[in-house]
Amino acid sequence: MAHSHDHGHSTANRTRLLIAIAIIGTVLVVEVVGAVISGSLALLADAGHMLSDLIGLIIALVAVIIAARPATDRQTYGYQRVEVFAALINGVILLVVAGFVAFEGVSRLIDGAQGEVQSTPMLIVAVIGLAANLVALFVLRGGAKQSINMRGAYLEVLGDLIGSVAVIVAAVVMMVTGFAAADSIASLFIAALIVPRALVLLRDVARVLSESAPAETDVAEIRAHILRTPGVVAVHDVHVWAITSGSHVFSAHVVVEPEIFESGRAGDILDELGGCLSEHFDVDHSTFQLEPAGREQREHQHHA
Repeated sequence: MAHSHDHGHSTANRTRLLIAIAIIGTVLVVEVVGAVISGSLALLADAGHMLSDLIGLIIALVAVIIAARPATDRQTYGYQRVEVFAALINGVILLVVAGFVAFEGVSRLIDGAQGEVQSTPMLIVAVIGLAANLVALFVLRGGAKQSINMRGAYLEVLGDLIGSVAVIVAAVVMMVTGFAAADSIASLFIAALIVPRALVLLRDVARVLSESAPAETDVAEIRAHILRTPGVVAVHDVHVWAITSGSHVFSAHVVVEPEIFESGRAGDILDELGGCLSEHFDVDHSTFQLEPAGREQREHQHHA
């Protein structure tokens, strides 16, 4: 059932990504043409951000396809972590785009050479971009809670939607007041939006790759649940990490009363512990080493 569930998510995410790629790719061309015609740096910045979105979405699609491959003797957990590497690439792309846009925007403001910007085509193209981003955001929303890879794609489109709003505001300001610097200011605003999202995404990637306990997991609470199991005396060498977002792995040494082994109830204890982690902590992969009381004192390992 778990395999079928994961396969269903994979297929749905693939469809979401294909639709979003078609939408973003089409609007990207429109925004580039619009930026050339209007001379707007803000529109060009938004197009650059949309290009990073498109690249990120394509990478995410490839990651979803690869991650759906079954586990092998070499890749014992399968290829789910490909999604994490895809999110890493997305984060780096976002930072590069933000740096370029910020440099160009500051240069224009310092030089005072804003150039002639045609606000009407700038506004029209920005409205088209806003509508497209709304549709893409709605399409990707369903997968954002299931995968760090899909969340990265979702966040990119969300930032691009806000960027489109900034371009619209800049175009309206220029049309009403003639304040040409509004275009450069809007481009800097877009760059400022990109950086925090990229850093959050990279932080999540670092947490997974460093095998830290997932942020939503309380290790102390898991330990307490295990200790409340009848027959359990102690627990040590507790480890919790994630293969990718939503795929948590747990292992621990569990000390039990000698009677557990003598009565043949070891299997029942394992079933109870595994069910507890799956039900209360959403851990699908759990490994327990049962030990009779007293053995842990002879081990020379680092204890969690």
